[in-house]
Formats: sequence, structure tokens, C-alpha cells
Amino acid sequence: MINTPKVAVVILNWNGVKYLKQFLPSVLASTWPGLEIVIGDNASADDSIAFIKENYPAIRIIQNDKNYGFTGGYNRVLSQVDAHYYILLNSDVEVTPGWIEPVISLMESDEQIAAAAPKLLSFAQKDQFEHAGAAGGFIDSFGYPFCRGRMFYELEHDLGQYEQSGEVFWASGASLFIKKKYWDEAGGFDEHFFAHMEEIDLCWRLKNLGYKVMYCAQSTIYHVGGGTLNAENPFKTYLNFRNNLLLLKKNLPFWRALFVIGIRFCMDLLAIFRFLAEGKRKDAWAVSRAHQNFVLGLFGIHVSGYGVKDLGNGENKLSPKTHKSKRIVHNLKGMYKGSIVWAFFVKKKTRFTDLDQTDLI
Repeated sequence: MINTPKVAVVILNWNGVKYLKQFLPSVLASTWPGLEIVIGDNASADDSIAFIKENYPAIRIIQNDKNYGFTGGYNRVLSQVDAHYYILLNSDVEVTPGWIEPVISLMESDEQIAAAAPKLLSFAQKDQFEHAGAAGGFIDSFGYPFCRGRMFYELEHDLGQYEQSGEVFWASGASLFIKKKYWDEAGGFDEHFFAHMEEIDLCWRLKNLGYKVMYCAQSTIYHVGGGTLNAENPFKTYLNFRNNLLLLKKNLPFWRALFVIGIRFCMDLLAIFRFLAEGKRKDAWAVSRAHQNFVLGLFGIHVSGYGVKDLGNGENKLSPKTHKSKRIVHNLKGMYKGSIVWAFFVKKKTRFTDLDQTDLI
């Protein structure tokens, strides 16, 4: 690289002072020349801001007036950051020495690469892939996301089986590298998602514009996961099911979306019965609320999504930043033509390498 691109690491924080204390030192040890580190704060009620000002006065702080969620928070913060590359980094991530250089080098090698992510391993078990992104994100023909190294709840150990960088369908929001010009062209995150799957939506929109999304095997980070919402929180269940339907509605052609969403409603009904059988009534209700909210949204009725205040904001109004995909080149690289649900639960294919690779676009 003749001219070193300007890179900004932007960490969105909400009441995460314990993670800032634990993981900021690894970020500050990054060796990229002229790296800017920005903390965007979603109106934290803890002493996050005081801690940063006292211990890291050189770090730039951008404060939002309230909690806008992952999507709205980042949209507002990044509108105030000038760089060639943004790195959206979760606060519960430990980075490794030289983690930025290989990803930027990969992205600089091809003008069509819009976004990328490093290898995500578990902070708690560092030889195991982490759920949020593992070795690159994929999606099946019915909209179920999965990863190399993670199929549903099955996590693989990192044995060097995914050391080849390459194109994927989506890059994890836990450490999302994106060129600013493509962030601006896509319009940033869709704020209706609030949190969860917003990065898949962004990557899908980028691919529908003809750009590439990559996995970089030469960079590794360690992710705690569940720092804001753990897996047992029904609000997370609600967001995952509701946002998955939004993802399909926005990014698939109309008739294909109509067919797939119909299938998904039936499959989600099975999920409701499963939750009830397991005694998880709140999760069953969360799926039902996700369906209600989605259907009402089709008629322009946007109500309070779940009625909880876990994230300090119960609003779920359709914001101005709700982007329908523009299909220019419709890049489907990273899509699995079959059903990952059928492959995993019926055919017992629990590893990415078990899949018929000819079914991957």
C-alpha cells in the first residue's frame, strides 16, 4: 500500500465499563499507523465515560443522547467519523497483535471488496470458534444464517481447517471492517433492526449492489459474546425472529420473499411448540410477538416491539434509515442452495465441511 488508508476503530458502548477496562488495552496496542480509536456511547448509566476520560484522555468520545440500539447508535456515531475504513468493534472483544493489517491488505487488493471480518474465536475457550461469526458467515435459501465453524448451537474447534481467506455472504458485526464509501452508499445500518442481524442485512444490501464480503483467515480476535443481551433473554429471541423476517422481505425478490416467508412462518410455529415443550414460555411469546410486529409492519403499523426496557429504549418505530435493497448485480456468493435446518437436524450434518459443497453458490 503506497498510501496508508486512514482507519478508525469505533466501539459502541452501553453500560459496558467492565469490558472497556478489560479489552481496551489490547485495542490500544494495535500497530496500524495513525489509527483513530473512537468510543461511541449510547447514553450509558454506568461510569463508562468517566473511566475513559480519566484513563484514556486521548480517546475520542461521541455521546448519543439516548440508547439508539446497535443500529441507530452506530449510524449517529459514524456520521461524525472521517476515515477510509471503519472497524466496528464490539466492546467485549480482545484483539491480537497485528489484527488490522491483514484485513486491510485483503480489502485493498480488490476495489469490489466492501466489507470483511477476521476469524472469531471464543474468549472463554480460545481454541473454539465463536458463535457470532466464526470463520465467515453464510445463509441458506430460507434465510437461516450459519458460519464456517458454527452450525446452529454446534461449535467447532479451530484445527486450522478454515485458514483460507475468501468470499462469504456476511461478515460479523463483532468486528466489521467496511470501506466508508460503501457504508455511505448502502446508507449504513437499517435502524428498524435495532440489534441482531443488522450486519447480515447490510452485507446482503452490499452484495445486491455487486460488492464482495470477505473472511480474512490471517487475522484473529477473541469474542466474549452476549455482552448486552445473553442467549437466554427473550428480547434477543424476539429480535432474532423478527429481524430474520425483515431480512427476507427487504433483500429477496418479491415473489421469492413471499414464498420463503410463508415457509418460515410454518417453521417458526414449530419453534414456538418447541419452546413451550421446554417450558420456555417467554421465548414462545417472543416469537409470537415477532410475527405480530412483522405483519403489522407490512400495513405500516409500527408499534412498541416487545414492551421491555432491557436496552433502555422500547421504541420500534420505522426510522428513516430503512433501506430496501437495490439489485444491480445480485451477488449470491456464500448462499447455501439447500435447507440448513434439514441438513443439520435431519441429516445430522453438524459441521460446515459435512455439507455438500456443490450446494454452495
